[in-house]
Amino acid sequence: MGKRNNENTDEGSQGFLSIWANQMRAIFKDEGILIFAFLVPILYPLLYSWIYTNEVAREVPVSIVDMSHSNLSREFIDKFDASPNTRVAYHCDNLNEAKDLIGQQKVFGVLYFPEDFQSSVYRMEQSHVQVFCDMSFMLYYKAVFETATEVSQEINTNIQIERSGNWTAREDEISTKPLDFDEVQIFNPTGGYGTFILPGVLMLIIQQTLLLSIGLLAGSKREKAQLSSSSSNNVAFPLRGEQEGAFLRELVGTFLSFFLIYAVMAAYNTLLVPKLFHFTSLLHAPDMLLFMFPYLLACIFFAMTVSFAVKYRENVMLIVVFSSIIFLFISGVSWPQSSIPKFWQWVSSLIPSTFGIRGFIRMNTMGARLSDIMPEYIALWLQTIFYFILTLCITKYYRNKSLKKI
Repeated sequence: MGKRNNENTDEGSQGFLSIWANQMRAIFKDEGILIFAFLVPILYPLLYSWIYTNEVAREVPVSIVDMSHSNLSREFIDKFDASPNTRVAYHCDNLNEAKDLIGQQKVFGVLYFPEDFQSSVYRMEQSHVQVFCDMSFMLYYKAVFETATEVSQEINTNIQIERSGNWTAREDEISTKPLDFDEVQIFNPTGGYGTFILPGVLMLIIQQTLLLSIGLLAGSKREKAQLSSSSSNNVAFPLRGEQEGAFLRELVGTFLSFFLIYAVMAAYNTLLVPKLFHFTSLLHAPDMLLFMFPYLLACIFFAMTVSFAVKYRENVMLIVVFSSIIFLFISGVSWPQSSIPKFWQWVSSLIPSTFGIRGFIRMNTMGARLSDIMPEYIALWLQTIFYFILTLCITKYYRNKSLKKI
């Protein structure tokens, strides 16, 4: 009896290894899967990181309308042009000419100095400089508006010092800045867009390329099954035999194939890419590895569940293209989570990337440990269990359906 059990165990192990080997061969023979499982996770993070390497917009072109032609307006323009974030590209005679340049995308902001710009200051009155910004480019707006604000504050300080009649530099400091403060940008010291958006994109790439790869594999098997007159099985991962454990080995073989591939891709995306481009990275590698384990499990089983809706290979492309931007927005990385409508918050709780992005940002940008992100960590384990059971149920349903046709 013991010998027979050992023989069954050996046969099960050989069957599992055979299934796993077949899945790996199917993956490496499919050019589409190779592109989405290897090239895209490797090249997309490099491309995004390279695009956002500068972190902030520099040398944003601005036009000047100086109706004052005074020393004070020229001083303002010189300081504005000396900033690394902006440059004076055009001098216009009127405001309409400057607005036309914005419409032609030659400049992204306008500084307008009225005729009484300097004379108002001499009369002890408040003077104004008008700043017009192209709000369709938020980074350009930030560069133009912040630079104009900093220059105006600096000139205000100099005017206060000149009129204060103080004797010492300390008196000048107190009169111009009675309440001292330090501005510290926590978690994103450079205020850069790359440090802000890249962590979310990296985690989303892992999930979406898994959707593509597993969807392509499922679509290929269904197309082959439709061409084969001997097979009417509609399951994405065909069953071998009628034993209850056969379909479990099939799913585990598929899971293990993608898990081994994406364990490497996930380490590359989360640990190596931020270091290569010097983005903020406060990760603790052991905590990150523990966090990525349920994230990969949840993404794989989520992709398996979605793959049952893939009848043809091309279908999965439509699913991923349609869902990628939605998944990024509802994760709370580009828009505050509290401002997302309740319905979409509920939808986001079903997507692994939601909790993966939130947890990774806290660990990578804020230096959180695993104990600090327990809600996200637990949510990923719950999603893993949910999608694993859902995959089993759907697979068993199609298995029973196919057996009835025999």
